[in-house]
Amino acid sequence: MPDIGKLLWPKTVAVIGASSDRDGLRGRILEVMLSHPFAGTIYPVSRSASEVQGRKAYKSVADLPQPADLAILIIPAAFVPDELERCGRAGIKAAVILSSGFAEESGDVGVRMQRDIRDTAHRYDMAVTGPNTEGFANIAAALCPTFSPAMDVSAGPLLPKRSLGTGQVSVVSQSGGMGFAFFDRARGRGLSFRHIVTTGNEAALEVSDVVDYMLDEGETDVFLLLLEDVKSPAKFKRVAEKALKAGKPLIVAKIGQTEAGIRAVTSHTAALAGSHAAYRAIFERYGVIEGRDFDEMIDMATGFLACADKLPAGPRMGICTSSGGAGVFMADACMRAGLDVPTLDAKTRAAIDVHLPSYGTSQNPVDSTAQGVHKFGYAEFARLVARSDLIDGVMVVVTARRSAFLVADQPRLLALARETKKPIFMWTYTMASEKSIEVLNEGGYPLFINADNCARTMKVMADYRALRQQMAQQPKIIGGSSPERAKNRADARAALTAAGDTLIEWRARPVLAAYGIGGDAGRLVRSPAEAEAAAGTFGRPVALKIQSTDIPHKTEAGGVELNVSGAAAARASYERVLAAANRYAPDAQIDGVLVQPMAPAGREVILGVKRDPTWGPLLMVGLGGVLVEALGDFALAPVPLDRAGARALLGRLKGAQILGRYRGAPPADTGALVELMVRLSQFAEDHADEISAIDLNPVIVHIEGQGVSLADALIVKQQLHRSENRAAAE
Repeated sequence: MPDIGKLLWPKTVAVIGASSDRDGLRGRILEVMLSHPFAGTIYPVSRSASEVQGRKAYKSVADLPQPADLAILIIPAAFVPDELERCGRAGIKAAVILSSGFAEESGDVGVRMQRDIRDTAHRYDMAVTGPNTEGFANIAAALCPTFSPAMDVSAGPLLPKRSLGTGQVSVVSQSGGMGFAFFDRARGRGLSFRHIVTTGNEAALEVSDVVDYMLDEGETDVFLLLLEDVKSPAKFKRVAEKALKAGKPLIVAKIGQTEAGIRAVTSHTAALAGSHAAYRAIFERYGVIEGRDFDEMIDMATGFLACADKLPAGPRMGICTSSGGAGVFMADACMRAGLDVPTLDAKTRAAIDVHLPSYGTSQNPVDSTAQGVHKFGYAEFARLVARSDLIDGVMVVVTARRSAFLVADQPRLLALARETKKPIFMWTYTMASEKSIEVLNEGGYPLFINADNCARTMKVMADYRALRQQMAQQPKIIGGSSPERAKNRADARAALTAAGDTLIEWRARPVLAAYGIGGDAGRLVRSPAEAEAAAGTFGRPVALKIQSTDIPHKTEAGGVELNVSGAAAARASYERVLAAANRYAPDAQIDGVLVQPMAPAGREVILGVKRDPTWGPLLMVGLGGVLVEALGDFALAPVPLDRAGARALLGRLKGAQILGRYRGAPPADTGALVELMVRLSQFAEDHADEISAIDLNPVIVHIEGQGVSLADALIVKQQLHRSENRAAAE
């Protein structure tokens, strides 16, 4: 791994392509760098000028009076690979390539040049960001090798006048302009930034590499990330887990979620955006917090910075306000975010009531009225609410346009900040004055102007704390590493290897059965007489299903008949199913008809496994069985899952309540469903190299204590992966 410290903390910097033309990017970058008090040495490198912006210029990096730690390349793309090679020979250990015209361009030339950059970086062990980047800013060192207007001296100071707490934020972004936008939009909020790094096309260093370095550096408390794709999934997961263990939140914007967005991502950085649902599943597993826009992400960073040691222990919020309407507004925002707003206990209400006029209320939201705030201030009501055992966090609704109330209340606010162990947020329903922000920053209170962002920040903080508390428990996977599991794995692998590309139900069930998945597979029959005989062995109504890899959707082909009773009916049903299949697909290769006993009624779900091209196998669960596509109610998680993870995944379904007591129906056997999910996730992990997709649809979940029934099964093997393995072997 190259030394990223040489990139972010250089003592000498060479700007290759520097110009005196401040209207162009080559002049702008040097102008920005020279405008800040960087303590190191900056050398302009120019083939055509002996002096650039009042400084002596050098023809080549080989001519510098001392070796540079960092090279900034802002030259035409065609010259970059050779220039980077010269940097490597000169002993330069880090480079930022701002030039565009590489893999983001159409055609092979840019791709080839970007590959050359990667190879040179690896050969000389250089820390290289870009190409197609906007540079970086090390705020602590006042080093800003970027042409971003956000870093102009005229845009404002690099550090806030009064910081919110002692923590620091770093931005790492694949997009250049948007990376610096976080810093620019956070001005005035009192957030202290440490680094802003944009990685561009990531020919060498990736976002994960930079975050990993900063975690080791130990000075960044909250990360704001912008991702278009992840090139090294295993590295991302390792770094995300490292950040979670360290309690350093990763707040991420994943762009390219829509069809239009994916097209833009591909043309912008030659990245494959991938399935956003898959990214979300990975984020949820590793505690990565997904943000929806700049302002929400900055609000989240503000909350974590201010309350890093006071994360809410749960979702129960107390609200105190001088405006009844604003209090209701905040209560609605809390409920939308998944928080609770419980009625306060009698003891707390009694302590509050003595401060309220007759038209105030202490139930929650606590409406102190303007009269109450004038007399006692915001801090006293927040203190009383925070003392309740029913409350995990407090939202104080203020008007921060006029700072007089907050200034007068400042001593009590400072005392409250020292006293309470619960997070206290401030939401202003008017715009905030600079003085109000100053007063609240000094007390360590995050101030929000958006009620929904305020509420969602509190919710993600509570979820983050809960996930960190769960980290000590490793997944408890059924079977462990026992000889029995090893045998089951070997048996299933042998069956998979022997099978064709697609395992329809009668072939899939025996493979899955090695992991305890599924029950009676039924009997495959190939004549009316065999159908009649098979139906007679079950002693109850049966289902008949056509079995053909050419007819994956049997119902649409008329290839399924249910609740067939009696020998004669089974014979006739066989003939109808076969005839329907032949009409639907005359050239289909038909293996036979599967005869199975009918399962009892229950709630229908779909279970499946999807092999994402970036993240590997993901387990899917959805409500509605065959209607899951229409309902769109499904959730994904990376495999393997333990029982707690499987239950949590079920809880993410919008309609999860129908698995419980619902409209007089007894609860479904979620325990059996969870067991099935765990076993399927283990199967998917053990055979990740062989499996492309698995569908168990529908799975019928019976009432509590009566288990689940698997009504259909399909396994699709991973052809692409095997082709890649063969090519590598050859």
